[in-house]
Amino acid sequence: MQEEKFSPQESLQVIYTMIEKAKNQFSENGHLYLLWGWLVLTCSLAQFILLEFFHYEKHYLVWSLTWLAVIYQIFYLRSEHRKKRVQTYADTIIGFVWLSFFILMILIGLLLGMNGREEYYKMFCPAFLALYGMPTFLSGILLRFRPLVLGGIGCWLLSVSSYFIGYNYQLLLIGAAMIIAWIIPGYLLRVRYKKLNA
Repeated sequence: MQEEKFSPQESLQVIYTMIEKAKNQFSENGHLYLLWGWLVLTCSLAQFILLEFFHYEKHYLVWSLTWLAVIYQIFYLRSEHRKKRVQTYADTIIGFVWLSFFILMILIGLLLGMNGREEYYKMFCPAFLALYGMPTFLSGILLRFRPLVLGGIGCWLLSVSSYFIGYNYQLLLIGAAMIIAWIIPGYLLRVRYKKLNA
């Protein structure tokens, strides 16, 4: 077999082409940001309507829909993992960032619930908005995608603001957080993904 010899320029071109292919192949498509953004927005608005207009006692049951999304996400991620030939370091780190977020959501929800109903309702939204900011901000840094970074910062600002308003209206801030942190960046990620993979 004859060995091919590359000039320095050809070697650089091969490396550049490989980097571009990797960027195209593994860029984030925004699907899960949109799924969760729209779901959490819908649940927060539904809970607000049930509380504010219908005074429904079990208003919190709308959040049961999130478990269906968790099941869907498990199958979706498994399917995406099979399609990928190479797992990048950034993919691995982002996966652990979101796993940490999921664990913290469960732990903080349980811990707040142990403090009694009044304390739970007072701190639920500020705590969860602060949490939403963490994986969004870090994913934005790792993906070098400014809208996610700004969305994470927006969640933190809304978290502080939510402490000073009543629980019912805190739910509207969760909806606003979803729009700025997950829905808008999700659509922008989809556009970037299509452009890179055209």
